[in-house]
Amino acid sequence: MDITSITQAYTDQIAAQNTTASKLNKTLETTDYAKANDDELLDACKQFEAYFMEMIFKEMQKTVDCFKSEESSSSTTGLVDYFKDTAIQDLAATSTDIQGTGLAQMLYEQMKRNYGLE
Repeated sequence: MDITSITQAYTDQIAAQNTTASKLNKTLETTDYAKANDDELLDACKQFEAYFMEMIFKEMQKTVDCFKSEESSSSTTGLVDYFKDTAIQDLAATSTDIQGTGLAQMLYEQMKRNYGLE
């Protein structure tokens, strides 16, 4: 594995993060939730909660990374970071689907009241 492929994988991962945020933002801006059914509204709230949890997990990971050994090679660091970020995204989505923090439910109930969907 050469440095170019590792750099490209890391660049693709950063683009994917930006894509996740912009996709969520675009969905929220372009969808008229006044006409949404309950499933669409709850799905949007769960997506937001998963993104929020992902950001929390990444910030938590930064506190652990400060103790990381400097002996690891730069070629493997980029690859590990790529898979670590992907794992964090999956963990956030799974934890939201399985148990969640209640944020999605609170947003859902508030949006139903605001859009008069009760």
